[in-house]
Amino acid sequence: MKYKFDFDFSHIKGDFFGGLTAGIVALPLALAFGVSSGLGPSAGLYGAIFISFFAALFGGTNTQISGPTAPMTAVSMIVIAGIIANFDGDVEKALPSILTVFILAGLMQIALGFLGLGKYIKYIPYPVVSGFMTAIGVIIIITQILPSIGYYPKEDLSFVNEFKPHAEEIILDNILKEEAGEGILVLEDFKETIKRAESITAEDIAKESKTLAGSEASGIIGAIKLFPRALGNINWLELMLALGTIIIIFGFKKITTAIPSTLVALILMSGIAVGFGLDYRPIEEIPSGLPLPQWGIFTNFSLSSVGPYVFTALTLALLGAIDSLLTSVVADNMTKTKHLPNQELVGQGIGNTIAAFFGGIPGAGATIRTVVNINAGGKTRLSGMVAGVLLFIIMLVMAPIASQIPAAVLAGILITVGIGVMDYKGLKAIPYMPRQEVLIMLVVLILSSVWNLVYAVGIGLVIASLMFMKKIGDLASEKSELTSLDEESWTDEIDFPVTLKEEVFIKHIEGPLFFGSTSSFQVLARQIPQTASTVIIRMGRMPYMDQSGLYAMEDVLVDLINNDINVLLVNIQKQPLYMMERIDIIPDLIKKEFLFTDFQECLIWIKDNVKDIYPQQHV
Repeated sequence: MKYKFDFDFSHIKGDFFGGLTAGIVALPLALAFGVSSGLGPSAGLYGAIFISFFAALFGGTNTQISGPTAPMTAVSMIVIAGIIANFDGDVEKALPSILTVFILAGLMQIALGFLGLGKYIKYIPYPVVSGFMTAIGVIIIITQILPSIGYYPKEDLSFVNEFKPHAEEIILDNILKEEAGEGILVLEDFKETIKRAESITAEDIAKESKTLAGSEASGIIGAIKLFPRALGNINWLELMLALGTIIIIFGFKKITTAIPSTLVALILMSGIAVGFGLDYRPIEEIPSGLPLPQWGIFTNFSLSSVGPYVFTALTLALLGAIDSLLTSVVADNMTKTKHLPNQELVGQGIGNTIAAFFGGIPGAGATIRTVVNINAGGKTRLSGMVAGVLLFIIMLVMAPIASQIPAAVLAGILITVGIGVMDYKGLKAIPYMPRQEVLIMLVVLILSSVWNLVYAVGIGLVIASLMFMKKIGDLASEKSELTSLDEESWTDEIDFPVTLKEEVFIKHIEGPLFFGSTSSFQVLARQIPQTASTVIIRMGRMPYMDQSGLYAMEDVLVDLINNDINVLLVNIQKQPLYMMERIDIIPDLIKKEFLFTDFQECLIWIKDNVKDIYPQQHV
C-alpha cells in the first residue's frame, strides 16, 4: 500500500482557521447524531473528537474533516437498538457489546485499506447509493418528528402500561430459563420459581414495559404507528423550539454563509430557552473531564452478543469507506490534489477504532465539514487535527453549558440534516432513468426505510449485479454472432476467398466470455451449416474468460471436433490463453498449429488447406 505521512507547517494559519471553522460546524451535528444514535450527546462528541483527529493524522486526504455522519449514525442506531433490546433495555450492560461492534467495523476498515480495496469502492452502483442516501434522509426526518413535538413513548404511561402483560411474561420466562440453566427447574416442585416470581417488583415490570414500548416505537414503522397518539400529546413549547431551529437554519443561509447557520440556530434557540427560563426538556448531561477508556469491551466481551452483528459491522465499514472516499473526491476537485484511497481507509479505521474504545459512535469523512475547512483556508492534515482538538477543548470547558441544550433543538437540527442528505438529483432523474435502475433505487429506498438498511443495500447490490451481468451478456451475444462471409465482416475479412464461403464460417467474440454470456455461445455448434468444414473463432476482442466461459468453450470445441470440423483460434488474449492452457484445451483439443496471432496468418492457412467442395454454389 502506498503510504504518505508528513506534516506541512507552511499553511499553519489557513489550517488553524479551517479546522476552527469545521470544528464549530461539527459541534451541533456531533451532539445531534449522538442523541439520535441512542447513546447520548457525549457519544457523538467523543466520536467527533477522536475520528476527526486520528483520521486526519493517519488518513490519505489532506483536507478531510471526519466525524459522525447521517448514514453512519442511521446504521449505528440499528446496532445500538438491537443490542440494547437483547440486554432488556439496560444501556450500561449493552454498551461493551455495542462498542465491540464499532471497534470491529474500524478494524475491518483498516484491513480494507491494507488489502488495497479502496480503489474498488467506486464500483458501488449509483442507484444503490442514491436509494440508500434518500432512505437515510427519510428515516432521520420521520424518527425525529416525535421528539420535535415533545412526545417520548417511554414516558407515556398509558402507552407503556399496554405492555405490562407481555413484560410479566418475559420476566417469568427469564426466571424459568435461569432455573433451567442452573438445573433446579423441576416440574414437581415450583417453590423456587414462586419464590423468585414473588421477588419481582413493580419497578422491574415497569422497566421491562418501557423497553418493550421503546422497541415498538423504534424506526419508521414505530414512529408512524405512534403519530396519532403523539398528535394528541403535543408539547407546544418543544414544537416551537424545533420549528424555530429549522427556520433559522434554512433562513440564515439566505443572509450569509460565512457563519454556520446550524451553530446560529443552536446558540439562539438554546439562549432563548435558557434565558427566558422556559420549562423545556434538555439533552442528557455531557460528562465533564477527560473521556475514559471503556475497559468493559474486553472484560465483558461476549461472542454470542456480537456474532449476529458481524455482517452489520462489515456494512458499517463499507459504508464509512464509501462515505469517506466520496468526500475525498470532492476535496480533490476543490484543491486540485489526489488522495490516497487505501491510506484514507486505514486512517478512518484507526479513528473509528479509537473513538469506540472511548465510547464514541462511528463516523466517516463529512462532505460539508470538509468543504467548510477548504473554504476557510485548510490545506493539510493539520486542519482536521485542529478540529478534533477544538472539540476536545469545548467538551472540557463547556460540557455543563452544552448539557442545557434543548432536546427539541437537536431534533430540529437532525430534521434539516435529513432533508439535506436526500439525493434529490437521483429522485429528479427517475422519469429519465432506465427502468432497471429506477427499480434498484426504489427497492433500496423502500427496504431501507421500512425494513433493514443492511439487508436493503445487500439486496440492491445483488439485483444491480444480476442486471449488469445480464446486460453485458446480452451485449456480448449481440456482438458475437456467428458470421458467414456473405454477412457483415470485419475490415480485414474483405479479401477472403469468395469460393470458400460455404466451407468456412467465422465466429466473432466481442467482450468477455463469462457465465452471463455462455448460453448464447454454446449454440455455436448447432448454428453451423453442414457445408462447413472449418470454423474460425476470432478472440482478439475477448479480454477475459471466467471458469463458466472456459467450460462453455471446451464443450463447443469438443462438439465441433467430433463433427470433423477444423477449429482455428485467432489472436487469443493473454488471460483466455492462460485459462485454456490450464485445462489442456491447448494443445489437447486445439493443436499449436491451429493458433494464429492475426487473421492474415490464418488466411494463409485457409488458402493452403481448405478446398472448395461446393463449386456449383458460385455459378
